[in-house]
Amino acid sequence: MGRVPWVHPVVITLAVITALVVVRNPAGFRRFVIGRPLRTRDADSPRQQLGWFMGFAVLAADLYSSVAYGPEAGLTELQLAWHAAQWWILPITLAIVGLLTLLIVTYILGVRAYPGGGGAYAIAKDNFSQHWIALLAASALLTDYILTVAVSVSAGVAAVVSAYPMLAPFHVLLSVVSIVLILVVNLRGVSDSARLFAWPTLLFIITMLVLVGTGIVDVGHHGVFQQQTPPFGTMPHALTVLLLLKAFSSACSALTGLETISNSVPIFRHPQAENAVRAYITLGVVTAITLLGFSFLLWVQNIPVNAHNTMLSQLAQRYFGHGPVYQVMMAVTYIVLILAANSTFSGFPQLAARMANDGYLPRALAIRGDRLVYSNGILLLAALAILLVEIFHAQTNALIPLYAIGVFVSFTIAQVGLARRWQRTRQGRWRLKQAMQLFGAVITALVALVFAVTKFTQGAWVVLLIIPVLVTGCLGVARHYARIRDELRIDRKLKRPQPHQVLTIVFASGIHRVLLESLSFAQSLGTETIVVYIGFDEASIEEMERKWKEWGNPCRLVTLYSEYRSLVGPVARFLQRMEQWEHRPDAVHVIIPQLIPTKPWQYLLHNHTGLILSNWLLRHRDVVVTTVPYHLGETPRKVPTL
Repeated sequence: MGRVPWVHPVVITLAVITALVVVRNPAGFRRFVIGRPLRTRDADSPRQQLGWFMGFAVLAADLYSSVAYGPEAGLTELQLAWHAAQWWILPITLAIVGLLTLLIVTYILGVRAYPGGGGAYAIAKDNFSQHWIALLAASALLTDYILTVAVSVSAGVAAVVSAYPMLAPFHVLLSVVSIVLILVVNLRGVSDSARLFAWPTLLFIITMLVLVGTGIVDVGHHGVFQQQTPPFGTMPHALTVLLLLKAFSSACSALTGLETISNSVPIFRHPQAENAVRAYITLGVVTAITLLGFSFLLWVQNIPVNAHNTMLSQLAQRYFGHGPVYQVMMAVTYIVLILAANSTFSGFPQLAARMANDGYLPRALAIRGDRLVYSNGILLLAALAILLVEIFHAQTNALIPLYAIGVFVSFTIAQVGLARRWQRTRQGRWRLKQAMQLFGAVITALVALVFAVTKFTQGAWVVLLIIPVLVTGCLGVARHYARIRDELRIDRKLKRPQPHQVLTIVFASGIHRVLLESLSFAQSLGTETIVVYIGFDEASIEEMERKWKEWGNPCRLVTLYSEYRSLVGPVARFLQRMEQWEHRPDAVHVIIPQLIPTKPWQYLLHNHTGLILSNWLLRHRDVVVTTVPYHLGETPRKVPTL
């Protein structure tokens, strides 16, 4: 289908209107969108944290929404031996539920051992002396979080397009708009996103259980083996061990999002660990029931793979037709798949902030915004997810091959790390815990390996490249911060502040009130002061020198001729000449006057030579730059006039 011609003009018009509003009143627009700022001490207030049930409702969307496409991903792999092999989705789902149970037990133990959150990263950091292992877990999780947003939003929009095909041309646009809406709500804080997003997740859980319940009742009336049901127990020649492993690993995408609660423990109310455990248990029970029921009904009803109509949509049509129940289910499916991305907006910033506090990511990611959330992490996640959606055109099947590798790598590291912890602490029944977690580590490592091998050419190589790059980058950030700490460290017993001989330079574009204010400020500092004027022709230099004499030569004037109309060149040559002075100063203090217009748009009417000079001068050692603002439109101070 071609592009709809009026979409882009509408988007551009809305963007222009928004930009005008922001320019007119940026503070008011920010408060309208994000809300009023909150005090730092409110971060630990009950209002900004969640009880176990509300936390479950908010954070469940990431894992529970995966049931909408996990079994479908497994069945898609079985297409090579389709009709006779479709029943294999049942043992595959049983194995996934067993793995789900094992992983939930693992993360419950992890939450109790590490109640401060951090998930696999915190576990690996505490149990491995090699820092790169913890960074591998964290990088894998960060990659998975970004992909979760892209996959969940794309899958949610795909569900809507399945019900309303006329929206197909807007697939990418709807995905981007959805991410932006989630971004705005999360910037408003945890409590606001919880109040808005918890109930749709609960409604989706109810509708899925209603769908499964309706199907089970239908099976009770018509029997398990209905006319359309594929055969059970057959072993077609096209079915190989590799194909079964591919189907199992693809269906394991239904487990992505399991780590979100363990990474988001700090958002629960006290006792945080116990509330997180309750949320985990509830999530595990409803996910297991839904996965088993959904996969069973897909086999009973012989639902085919259709790129333009999801299996969930087809199954709902079988039982409810296109009536109100189907419409509600598709709408709620779209919403909860979007909300799966929302729960990631809690996990990603929390993990990124923890890594930033440890010195492995930029410290800006550890700063709380106006609403006490890690705003920079939220903005970074949204930007990267939008980039992925644009690159892959919001196609879920194109994104899923990139999806599960990271999360299963982190699963493996978390379980090996906990096994090492039980070996070290030897707490109650530690041998049983260790054996259970080593077994789980083998299974999750196998899933990650199968995904990496079988999906390598379909895009998995991207993740296998990105994760090591992230680990290397984190180590580079840590080395940078370590060098800064070593360079800035002083011996407080020996080092004391010492006065310097300072020369103050004031740049002038002419003799006017702006220069008067700047020169008055410079002379009040009690240092030697000179004024530097850069002329582009001899006439302007002569004019400046004449006016300077008429003004009474308030200080030394230095004029520089710029033959090629450059500002930086003459200044560079002047600073080089200063190095050769017999009594050269210890430091140079440069004052740059700056006009401040009354309206933001008026900045476009002025050149920004001061900013250019300031950025260039800051690269020079022993040069201090000060900007003296002159606010236009204000009542001037009472100063002598020329």
